[in-house]
Amino acid sequence: MKLIRFGPPGQEKPGLQLPGGARIDVSAFGQDYTEQFFGSGGLNRLRQWLALHEKECPVIPPGARLGCCIARPSKLICIGLNYARHAAESGMEVPKEPVIFFKATSALCGPDDDLVIPRGSEKTDWEVELAVVIGKRASYVSEAEALDYVAGYALHNDYSEHAFQLERGGQWVKGKSADTFAPLGPFMATKDEIPDPHQLRLWLKLNGETMQDSTTADFVFNIPQVVSYLSQFMSLLPGDVISTGTPSGVGMGLKPPRYLRPGDVVELGIDGLGTARQRAVAWGSH
Repeated sequence: MKLIRFGPPGQEKPGLQLPGGARIDVSAFGQDYTEQFFGSGGLNRLRQWLALHEKECPVIPPGARLGCCIARPSKLICIGLNYARHAAESGMEVPKEPVIFFKATSALCGPDDDLVIPRGSEKTDWEVELAVVIGKRASYVSEAEALDYVAGYALHNDYSEHAFQLERGGQWVKGKSADTFAPLGPFMATKDEIPDPHQLRLWLKLNGETMQDSTTADFVFNIPQVVSYLSQFMSLLPGDVISTGTPSGVGMGLKPPRYLRPGDVVELGIDGLGTARQRAVAWGSH
C-alpha cells in the first residue's frame, strides 16, 4: 500500500494511492496514520477494511494538496555522513559508527509545499534521503531482526542551514529544524512495495540541473545496522522516522558552494517512492 495524507495544513485526512495512480480518501476507516495506528496493527486492519470498502471510498481530486504522508511522529532521527562520497565532499572522515542527530518534527510538511528559507539564512542546502518508518516498538533489536520492525519507506528532503548547523556551536539540530525543512512523501510505501531498499536510485535537481544522482547501495551503514544501532540508545516507537543520509552533490560540497535562494525549484525522487517538488520562498513572504 501507498499511504498518503491530503488536505489543508493541519487538517489532513488519510488516503491511499492505488496501483493505477488514483488516490482515494480512507477517512471512513476512522484512524489517521499515527503512532497508535502503526502500533496496533493498523496496516493489516486497513488492508482488511479496504478489501470490503474500497469501492465506497471517495476519489481525491487531482489538484488536492498532499501533506506529510504520516501524522507527526514522536521522533525524526537522521543519520549523518552515511554515503562515503558525501563525507568526502564535506571534508569529514567516514564515520566508524552512525552519526545521529534529530530534526524537530515541526519541520515536517507536504512533499510539494514551499521551502521557507529561514530568516537570516545564507546557507540553506538540499539533501535527498531515503526515510524509514518504524512499524512497532524497537528496543535492543539485532541486525538480523531489524527489518521486522520497519513499516515502510518514503522520500525525504533533509533541508539544512549550514551556518546555523556548523558555524554557531552546539549540536546540528538547529540547522536542521526550521519549518518546512522536512518534506516527507508523496507517500509511504509499505515494506512489501520495496523489495530491496538497498538498491534504490535517488536523485535531486535544482532548477532542472541534476545535483545528486546515486543509489542506496552506497550506504556506509545499511538499514538493519542503523535500526539496530539506534535501538541500543532509545526505543523506536511506531511511526518514528529514520532518515538514512544523503549522497554527494549537496550545495556545500560544490566549488564554490551554492545555496538556495528565493525562486529556486528543487525536484527529487527515489525509485518506487515517487517524486516531490519544492519552491524556495523567503521567510516573511509566505
